[in-house]
Amino acid sequence: MNITQSVELSLREMWGHRFRSLLSMSGIVLGVSSLIATFSLTAGIEKGVRQLMTEVGGLEMVTVVNKEISSRMIEFWNLSPGRTVRDAYAIKRSAPLVSHVSPELTHGVAVSADGGDPLRVRATGVWPDYREIANHELAAGRFISDLDVERAQRCVVVGWEIAARLWPGKDPTQAVGHKVFLNNDPFTIVGVLRLYERDEDKRRREIKEQSAAINKKPPRPAPMSRGRGTSRNWNPLQQKNEAVLLPFTTLFYQFKSGQFPDNTPENVPLDNIRFRIADLGYFQQAIDQAARALDVTHRGVDDFGFDTREEWFGSMEAGLRATRLSGALIAGISLVVGAIGITNIMLASITERVREIGIRRAVGARTRDIFVQILIESVLISFIGGLIGILFSLVLIQILIAISPDRNVPELQPFTIVISVGFALLAGLVSGIYPAWKASNLDPIQALRYE
Repeated sequence: MNITQSVELSLREMWGHRFRSLLSMSGIVLGVSSLIATFSLTAGIEKGVRQLMTEVGGLEMVTVVNKEISSRMIEFWNLSPGRTVRDAYAIKRSAPLVSHVSPELTHGVAVSADGGDPLRVRATGVWPDYREIANHELAAGRFISDLDVERAQRCVVVGWEIAARLWPGKDPTQAVGHKVFLNNDPFTIVGVLRLYERDEDKRRREIKEQSAAINKKPPRPAPMSRGRGTSRNWNPLQQKNEAVLLPFTTLFYQFKSGQFPDNTPENVPLDNIRFRIADLGYFQQAIDQAARALDVTHRGVDDFGFDTREEWFGSMEAGLRATRLSGALIAGISLVVGAIGITNIMLASITERVREIGIRRAVGARTRDIFVQILIESVLISFIGGLIGILFSLVLIQILIAISPDRNVPELQPFTIVISVGFALLAGLVSGIYPAWKASNLDPIQALRYE
């Protein structure tokens, strides 16, 4: 008997016992659908995590931080000038694997416009490279330019929330070109960053807008953040929405130059230095290049280090792997249950077909033919159950899409379908081996006498 005839006979047997076949498929259907849905859900979460990482600068962003000096260099601590603009120039000049670098100065200011109440914020003086380092996107206008830094222009780029609070009820993008006052000094807004928000913030905003439309009143903006707060409520995107960015030299001359007469833009102690690595494939090499450059400017004193996001990203990846693994184990249990069900059904089927098997053996069917016949029937049950499971998973994914946050929408990937159906076929193959062996080893004479 060839394979085609075995498949035909198996399909005929399954059709003759449709209800029994459907029951045996149920475990496979649940296992395949849950496995595909689990992989799709974790793929959506992973995409959302990566999107969030990109919006806050990604793994490519590295911060130069102060570090406790080692014991062997403690006597030479006064040789190092600390973090200064010379460090940024040294990295830019001597680290070709670093694509962008920017020093940062910060200063608390009161921002006001049109005689409104001032907002207490932290202004940051930066170079133009800061846009690429922090991955800022503009909703309107432009970013700080090299000419702004060179001439210490009184221009400012503000976050969406700042513009919305300075001119409530108006489109924040219309703030470009308007005057604002930083500690009573006039500045011109040249750019507004786009709105960055998490899914829960987006839903909260939409509810406020709908309520305002019903009441015909402008929605009240949310209160300004007061620092990071608890980790549970920390929003890594909020600092972008409340950003006030100035040219580096402007912030120095406007707010810092009088504090220490000996300070210049080149030697003023910095609050931060950030740089962006051009290619993550050369991550460690880029760090080493930056370290060598800073070792020169710090005169061999190891009072600096690098704050990377590998640990944060690694913990997120570990969480995703655990979620994916736990979901796969649950789906695998369903497949095992389905395989046991197929085994039971096939054993029951063999009991009903003992005389049929005896007749086939009497007319010349070999042991191998009986074994292959039963095994193919078991695999077909699993395969068809897998196909039905794919259809069920599509429905399940649509339900998950409807209830999932926009950033973590489940994403169906073709390879998950192949893997799920492959596991279903493996379950059918394994579950059919024992019934096939038992059927193929029936004694023909005893099988003919069976009633």
